[in-house]
Amino acid sequence: MSIRHWPITERPREKLLNQGPQALSDAELIAIFLRTGVSGQNAIDLARQLLQDFGGLRGLLEADYERIAHTRGIGQAKYVLFQAALEIGRRYLYANLQRLDIMSHAQDACQYLQAKLASYQREVFACLYLDNRHRIIQFDELFHGSIASATVYPREVIKRALVHNAAAVIFAHNHPSGVAEPSQDDIELTKRLMNALEPLEIRVLDHIVVGSNEAVSMAARGLL
Repeated sequence: MSIRHWPITERPREKLLNQGPQALSDAELIAIFLRTGVSGQNAIDLARQLLQDFGGLRGLLEADYERIAHTRGIGQAKYVLFQAALEIGRRYLYANLQRLDIMSHAQDACQYLQAKLASYQREVFACLYLDNRHRIIQFDELFHGSIASATVYPREVIKRALVHNAAAVIFAHNHPSGVAEPSQDDIELTKRLMNALEPLEIRVLDHIVVGSNEAVSMAARGLL
């Protein structure tokens, strides 16, 4: 049955307006993006099928373009909408972080870094540059490596920290394997960067390791 023949209170758009977005299921939210279904499936039925085929909401939203483009009922236009929605979410998190003392809101920082880095299929080393009140000056993705490793150059890290006049930094990188556990290489790299920045009186406050489903603070683990 077409959604337009449903009771008004059960239609996704009207439900969102009356009860708020938190009241909608994943399928109902996706249906709002889809707008229409395909032959034999209304938008919600199609959304449920997509969530099943892609292994849930995250799998659907993080699927690459080639797979999405060949999926019945989505195509290029819907892929663009999904990617735009994800980026809006990331930018919203970042805008909120910029107003905060990061060290008092470490979980918010982890949430943003996970949203930013978790979906990459290769290693990315990034840095949050902070002022002397631990507020964000800039977020930079500094180095991109293979799926196995990323080559990090202390000289470039120092250069960027000076450009941003940073008083402190938080490093972050992802593990494409999905496991967020810090490796011995991660620990040694962090110590090397700390030693390079120490003469400049730039503090390394943390190094966040991002996996598929979590982000681990090396500072919280006592690894700095």
